[in-house]
Amino acid sequence: MDDVRHPDPPAPDAPLQAPSRQDDADAPPRRGKAAVFFVLGVALVLLAGGGVMYWWSLRGTESTDDAAIDGHVSQVAPQVAGRVIGVLVDDNQVVAPGQKLVQIDPRDFQVRLDQAEAQRAEAAAQLAQARATLGVRRADVGQAEANIHVAEADQFQAQQDLARYRAINPRAITKQQLDNAVAAQRSAQAKLEAARQAAESLRSQLAVAQTQVTAAEASLRTADANVANAKLQLSYTQVVAPAPGRVTRRTVELGNYVNAGQALLAIVQPGLWVTANFKETQLNAMRPGQPVRIRVDAFPDAKLTGHVDSLQSGTGSVFSALPAENATGNYVKVVQRLPVKIRFDGTEAEKLPLAPGMSVIARVDLH
Repeated sequence: MDDVRHPDPPAPDAPLQAPSRQDDADAPPRRGKAAVFFVLGVALVLLAGGGVMYWWSLRGTESTDDAAIDGHVSQVAPQVAGRVIGVLVDDNQVVAPGQKLVQIDPRDFQVRLDQAEAQRAEAAAQLAQARATLGVRRADVGQAEANIHVAEADQFQAQQDLARYRAINPRAITKQQLDNAVAAQRSAQAKLEAARQAAESLRSQLAVAQTQVTAAEASLRTADANVANAKLQLSYTQVVAPAPGRVTRRTVELGNYVNAGQALLAIVQPGLWVTANFKETQLNAMRPGQPVRIRVDAFPDAKLTGHVDSLQSGTGSVFSALPAENATGNYVKVVQRLPVKIRFDGTEAEKLPLAPGMSVIARVDLH
């Protein structure tokens, strides 16, 4: 029993034994797994937060990609037919209102203007002649009325003489004297009647002269209208811009013969807007004035905003060339779309080369 040996306890000052190399190999993988779990957790939290924020941003909005830039487009056409002798603008050129665009050969219209002015001069001469004749007739009537007064005086004097002769004792005068007085009275009466008839005839001629003046004045007004019309037709040989904007779809070339009403070019006016065709199920809370975020496909980095201007009073199918006839045949319900007009806010849209027809995504905030 005395030979059994027990291990001696370690000395108080002896150093602790270092961990084995196997323990050192197991430590790094454990720390790596913890880091991976931490990164995954953070990613899940960020993803969930982003999803919530995206859901919140979409909550209370309506959007559509059935939208496009729209604007006023003026079709320029001549009002007279003729040969084009000048094209003064090019495609995409900016023009001002009243600016000359196309020149039509004006020679035929200048000849018509010269003829109209000659006819006006003739009408003016006829009017002057008619007025002169009217003046003569008025003078004649005045002279005839004066002659009537003289004849009336002569007739009155002859009547008085005859009355005196008749009042005298027949033995105091001769029969010849009485006969002469009677003849003088009858002659004066006849002259008075003649003067009155002459005056009436001259008054009729005066009325005719007045009618001739009226007709000459009407002819002069007609000639003035013809001159004005000829000048207007001549002015139409210069086709000018009806509004400011940019020239597009120019189809006219030098030497073309154009007809009245033929489209030569188009002018896109400034002040564009967006026409968004929303489904009828998206319009429940949509009202004018609500803000809109606008994304133009051609300029995806541009941050454009606007507001709802108005909603069209009727769906697109109602105003189509062949509207649906739901009262005939089999009926299939189709969700309709209604055009909504959206105005741009600010001046950012004016800095971009926007054009009608460009595709747009519009998102309306319904809050």
